[in-house]
Amino acid sequence: MSHKRIPKRKAAIAVGGVAALGAAALLLPNANASQDGDNSAAAAPKTLKAADASDLASQLANLLGDAFAGSYYDSDRQQLVVNVVNVSGDDNNVIVQAKKAGAKVREVENSTAELEAAAQTLKTEATIPGTAWAVDPRTNKILVTADSTVTGDKWDRLESTVQGLGADTATIKKSAGTFKTFASGGDAIFGGGARCSLGFNVTAGDGSPAFLTAGHCGVAAEQWSDSEAGDPIATVDQAVFPGEGDFALVKYDDPATAAPSEVDLGDQTVAISQAAEATVGAEVFRMGSTTGLANGQVLGLDATVNYPEGTVTGLIQTDVCAEPGDSGGSLFTQDGLAIGLTSGGSGDCTVGGETFFQPVTTALEAVGATLGDAGAGAGGEAGAGEEAGAGGEEAGGEQAGAGAGEEAGGQEVGGQEVGGEEVGQDAAGQGVGQDAGQGVGQEAGGEEAGAGAEEQNGAGAEDESGLTETH
Repeated sequence: MSHKRIPKRKAAIAVGGVAALGAAALLLPNANASQDGDNSAAAAPKTLKAADASDLASQLANLLGDAFAGSYYDSDRQQLVVNVVNVSGDDNNVIVQAKKAGAKVREVENSTAELEAAAQTLKTEATIPGTAWAVDPRTNKILVTADSTVTGDKWDRLESTVQGLGADTATIKKSAGTFKTFASGGDAIFGGGARCSLGFNVTAGDGSPAFLTAGHCGVAAEQWSDSEAGDPIATVDQAVFPGEGDFALVKYDDPATAAPSEVDLGDQTVAISQAAEATVGAEVFRMGSTTGLANGQVLGLDATVNYPEGTVTGLIQTDVCAEPGDSGGSLFTQDGLAIGLTSGGSGDCTVGGETFFQPVTTALEAVGATLGDAGAGAGGEAGAGEEAGAGGEEAGGEQAGAGAGEEAGGQEVGGQEVGGEEVGQDAAGQGVGQDAGQGVGQEAGGEEAGAGAEEQNGAGAEDESGLTETH
């Protein structure tokens, strides 16, 4: 396949600049601290930060067993909502335990097993390029999405399958865009003509420095550089795509390479302490070299996406925008927790769309790597979006490291001055990521994926589905 590589440099954000600056403004220390509440109201839901809610959800999933039917974070009330099935009232021990733990309990119709069975039916009967589905605990249903290429007989088959599951089990909606992988990238990395994003620095199982990125990047090239014409600095060790994930472990060639556990937003960095599970309803931030910083909300978990290259399972669905060039980039929380790696989706940062991410926790477990300050670190020159991984532990009830944006003290972020110093971003969109004007350097399905791109990606040529891979 042919690719066009773009020099690594900080430049203006041509697309989504205003949104990126707005997201940066949110990355400031906040008063969203966890509160235990009054002991006299032990059954009242506790006020929780999203990271603490994620940890509590994991604990309750183990505690409640088959009665647990998913959970989500109510960001307006700052509460964890836990779905339960097969319970008979407030005196039921299951409900009592969940409430005492601080969750808001909601009885629902569909169990986790029933939703998993529905997803299996979709896999068997409606694995159609251009479709995706994920569990939405807020509706206690499977959310099925079809992109603009799913028409005619394909749409009829999908709609019939969803109707067969029942309105109480699954819903379906149309997306205006087309699902594609977003190859190109926190700080850009280059390999074999492809351009992707470095996600997080980690420590490999043998103790060597490495980083995580998207699997479809890892299968596109074996060696990667941190500049367009530079010598390779890292070599792919493991890559999964398509299949049970979209992730790759890439080891730095120099074992002495050092790197901070952080995401680079330009003149501001976000310290990353450890990896954590995504929570539906939680706000998350994405960094990519094409579109810079963007924020949004987690919409669904355990998502299945049918790309042109094949089906990928176990992803996180969000409404965070992304574009070609952002693949592999870091998804993280305001508290500095690593959540995901950019995989693909539809739309762009002008009209929005659905975007899917590889969970970091799953990737770390699969490749045997760790993330956090205790790791050996990696990628001194790879820069933005890198983390020096270690720990491999979930974000419990306390934060192990500096929260996102806590290092921004004395800086202006997105036009808000904090302490009198300016963070290298202004209304013109200067600062975060790389020059989106340089674009992706490819065409997606015959249309330019980014400004200045003139070269079509051979591997991403449009197929029957209209979905494209955009290396």
